[in-house]
Amino acid sequence: MQDAQSDESEYFLQNQLIQIIAESDIHIVFQPIISLRDGGILGYEALSRGPVGTPLQNPDALFGVAADCGMLWELEQLCRTKALETAFKDNAAFQLFLNVDPHVIHDEKFKRGFTKEYLKEFKIDPSHIYFEISEKNAVGDLTGFKATIDHYKNQNYKIAIDDAGAGYSGLNLITDVHPHFIKLDMKLVRDIDKDVYKKALVKSLYDFSCLTDVSLIAEGIETEEELRTLIEIGVHYGQGYFIQYPLSEILDIDPNVLETIHTSNSQKNHEFRNVSNYYIGNLCAEGITAAPTDLAGDVYNYFLSNENLMGVTIVNCDMGVLGSISRSGIERTMSGQYGFSLHTKRPIANIMNANPLVTEASTSIDIVSKLAMARPIKTIYDFITITEQGVYRGVVTIKDLLEKTMEIEVFNSRQLNPLSGLPGNLAIEKSFEGFVTASEPYTILYIDLDNFKAYNDTYGFGNGDRVIHFVSKLLTEIMPLHSFIGHIGGDDFVAMLNTYDVETICDSFIERFDQGILSFYTNEDVNKGYIVTKNRKGEEEQYPIMSVSVAGVSNKCRNFNNIHELAEHASSIKKQCKLIWKSCYIEG
Repeated sequence: MQDAQSDESEYFLQNQLIQIIAESDIHIVFQPIISLRDGGILGYEALSRGPVGTPLQNPDALFGVAADCGMLWELEQLCRTKALETAFKDNAAFQLFLNVDPHVIHDEKFKRGFTKEYLKEFKIDPSHIYFEISEKNAVGDLTGFKATIDHYKNQNYKIAIDDAGAGYSGLNLITDVHPHFIKLDMKLVRDIDKDVYKKALVKSLYDFSCLTDVSLIAEGIETEEELRTLIEIGVHYGQGYFIQYPLSEILDIDPNVLETIHTSNSQKNHEFRNVSNYYIGNLCAEGITAAPTDLAGDVYNYFLSNENLMGVTIVNCDMGVLGSISRSGIERTMSGQYGFSLHTKRPIANIMNANPLVTEASTSIDIVSKLAMARPIKTIYDFITITEQGVYRGVVTIKDLLEKTMEIEVFNSRQLNPLSGLPGNLAIEKSFEGFVTASEPYTILYIDLDNFKAYNDTYGFGNGDRVIHFVSKLLTEIMPLHSFIGHIGGDDFVAMLNTYDVETICDSFIERFDQGILSFYTNEDVNKGYIVTKNRKGEEEQYPIMSVSVAGVSNKCRNFNNIHELAEHASSIKKQCKLIWKSCYIEG
């Protein structure tokens, strides 16, 4: 009887699925993916829903029945088409994330479905499409699959690996595909503020992303605490119910969510490049407090019951700090033949340190470090009490202070390009974000050397490195004092200036470059005006003396929603520069 009912139910669901596909009865909702540094919109993930009020409304049930019936391709094709139609019906220009099974994206039917002609129907640029490929599903033909991914990358599609860390799947897909984004599975994100293992794993993935120039997206953020923890780690982007539920219309992000992001970033201070820009309040941990009238014996019991407790802060009824007692201090007092019996029934105020190191949360950690090390030797390792506008907030141990100082210094050294000594990609990205959200005038200059590879092939990498040193030194000398100068890598540099008046600066840079670059060639090559070396096809070709292309992007005529928009616009200007066969500056 049960088998008959089961067969009847499966038959009913299969018929309902056939009807859904035939009538295109799919509802598309969109969930925003936002920057966890400034709250800007990166894009929207398109999510499919079945008919409301039916057993197939839930996407898991919908796609599960399709898989059982062998109709997964038809359903996914319908969902993708509906997503494109819905997203771009009003000529919208946002980035769209589409879920694609790794087996499907490798299918020839899928390739035919995402031709340029197909996208032209919807007036879509391929750079606005992000394919989300799930890590859960194993890939059989890895070589062919990688070729397929390269095929889409070459057409300016973006690739995101979905469900990273889900179940017990490996990370092979990430290392094979070299994606633009890695989406952290929501199980990794859930309660990350309470789980040290999840936090450590995500921190490792963040370190990996910094080294490989990949951005992380955290899925399934449901609480403010999860959001704050992800920001603290450095995760680039996020989505989830706390930010916004999936909706059929595009709405602004809740101002309270944006305020949380801005406040958390202000506390974390993403822009730090030295210890003087990192606040001690960021290290603050909740401590134990006592009233001055509490008995010393009771306070001593706090230490006996908690071996990790380093000290207790003595506060008044308004939470103002009166003093402190450290573990070493109370143990010294309570030890000896009469120590315990003499002090245990007396107020803790009698034996507390009435002049502990107390500092405001907004004090930089380099100043706190100097104050801590200036204390008498017997108290030099005592904890530091943190206040906020004079009110007790928590404590910081010397161990935490030293670890954070070392972490920042190591972090800074890793951000510098070892060849030029200029800040690298992570520092550049953070500075970009600051410029993009700024209301003040700014101009970003992209500097690219023309014919550098040919020079490297002819004169050797040693001389190529000397050219890079020359350019980095020249930029440092030419750019205004407070400009940011970065080395993207190879022969690509960037400079960010708080002004629109850059033409004179660029003309001066180009003039000095054109003069100085000649010294890196032999007189014979300078007189000829070119060098001869093999091109990518192995054929000998003439290459002119190196020139420099400078592409300028500013907020004078338009604003950018995020750094990806800015980078795409800059790329089009750089292409214009490359069409000019001499050093040039173009602003757009």
